[in-house]
Parts: sequence; C-alpha cells; structure tokens
Amino acid sequence: MENLTPIFLIAGGIILLIIFLYFVPISLWITALFSGVKVGLLELVFMRIRKVPPSLIVNSMINSTKAGIDLTTTELETHYLAGGNVPTVIKALISADKANIPLSFKQATAIDLAGRNVFEAVTTSVNPKVINTPNVAAVAQDGIQLIAKARVTVRANINQLVGGAGEETILARVGEGIVTSIGSSTSHKSVLENPDIISKLVLQKGLDAGTAYEILSIDIADIDVGENIGAKLQIDQAGADLKVAEAKAEERRAMAVAVEQEMKAKAQEARANVIQAEVEIPQAIAAAFRSGNLGIMDYYRMQNIQSDTDMRNNIANPGQSGSGGGGGGSNTPSRSKD
Repeated sequence: MENLTPIFLIAGGIILLIIFLYFVPISLWITALFSGVKVGLLELVFMRIRKVPPSLIVNSMINSTKAGIDLTTTELETHYLAGGNVPTVIKALISADKANIPLSFKQATAIDLAGRNVFEAVTTSVNPKVINTPNVAAVAQDGIQLIAKARVTVRANINQLVGGAGEETILARVGEGIVTSIGSSTSHKSVLENPDIISKLVLQKGLDAGTAYEILSIDIADIDVGENIGAKLQIDQAGADLKVAEAKAEERRAMAVAVEQEMKAKAQEARANVIQAEVEIPQAIAAAFRSGNLGIMDYYRMQNIQSDTDMRNNIANPGQSGSGGGGGGSNTPSRSKD
C-alpha cells in the first residue's frame, strides 16, 4: 500500500492539473497575448463558467484584430449567447472591410440573428449572382402564347437584409413583369423580334423595392412559341354557344310538342262535344214532333236538303263517300213525289 500511495498522488495531481488547465486556459491566454489581443486570464475562466468556448472568442478576436476591426470580447460573448454564429460574423466584417462595404458589427449580428448568412450576403454584394427564373407563359394580344425564361442578376442590399424580401419575391415580380410585358404587346412577332423590350419594361417597374437585393439586369435567355390560345378560346366559346343553342332549340321543340299535345287534347274534346251534340239531335227532332213544331213534310225537306248536300260533296270529291249518300238515294223518291 505504501508503494501505491505515490501513484495515487501523481494521478490525482494530473487530474487536478487537467481540471485547472480546462478552467484556466493558460496556453490560449499566451496565444492571445502574443497576438496583441488584450484578454485577461480571469476573463477566460469566467467564459468557461458561462459555457462560452474561450477558444472561439479568442480566435475571433485575433482574426478581427489582425484585420484592424476593433471589437470586444463582451460583444462576441453576447452574440454567441444570443445564438449567433460568431466566426461567420467576423468573416463577413473582414470581407466587407476589404471590399469597402459599410457594415457595422451591429448590422452584421442583426443579419446573422435574422437567419441569413451574413458572409454570403457580403459575398453576393461584392460578386453579384444570377438567378434563373422558371418558364413564364404569357399570351400576346393576338392570342399566341409565348414561353419566356429570364436570368436576373442581383446584388445583395446590406441595408435591406433585415426585413427585406428574398429571392422568391424577386422571381415572382419578374415573372409578373414578363407576363405584363408580353400581354401588352399587340403581336407575338414584335416580342420575338425585340426580346429586350421585355427587359426594359420590367426594369422600369422597380421590382427590387423592399427586397434584400438590387436588380442589376434582367436578360431574356429564351423565348418559345406555345399554343394558339386565342383560337383555342374561340373554339371553346363556339362549342359553348353551340351547346346553348342546342339547349334552347330542344326547349322550343319540347314546348312545340307540348302545344301540339295540348291542341290534340282540345281537338278530342271538341269532337266529344260534337258527338254529344249529334246524339241530342234525334232527341230534339222527336221532341219537335211530339210538340207539333215539326211536321213530317218538314222533316222530309230537311232530309232532301241533306241528301243534295252529300251528293254535291261526292261529285266534288269522287274519292270520298259520305255517310249521307245512302240517305240521299232513299229520299229521292219522296222528293219526286213532291
């Protein structure tokens, strides 16, 4: 046991030394000291207690100091504790300073905390990027569809990165401008002859207002001729008009059929009334006989007149035989007797 005691003491001492060096990063303090960064050893200990990586803060301070950017450890710690990306902010500040782009630490941290890549924004401001729009279909006034594709060259607007609209808004506005420009053209041929008129009209609209980018140019990459939308719409309209006309014609036919059926019903009713009246004639004649208002000679005269009328009808229409023909023949002797 006496031989193991020094080993335990040495192991314990090593563990204590590791813990001490963890909380008191002397090597990091020496590096900062020789790099011209003024940071206290006790301050590094407090960073470790606050769960802030001292190496991250010290390395960022060294980079900013070498680039001539005056920052404090408190500012970097505050941004780290707020959830920001300290190395990205430092890289953005250095790039903006070298490119003579006005960018303060407050602006950079605000852009970073807003969820945008501040270093990428500075890079885009120095080196503009090209955004390709999807195919935009529009119809000229002559009814011909044109499908255009544009390339938009944009540069980041540092002052509008916080609260400004992104690439989606730029693409939407450019697409709307292309549709408006083509739609205002009287002929699709004029657009095909001068595609730059689309770019000029779109640029005049100030589509980059309120966005995080500044539009430098809009170039029409390709224009294809699509369908004849005007003719297709006319065909569809003609088909719709035909269906309406057929529906109205069918409605009139149905009404005519209904009227015809109604007239047939009225004719049947009239025939029924005539038959009913004819049935009452013999009864009326019998009543006239009984009352003395009609004599036998009067009755024969009426029969003779009816027979003459039926004969004349048979002569005028030889193909038809009236029901009164037989009566006329039977009544002829009585008329000759008179």
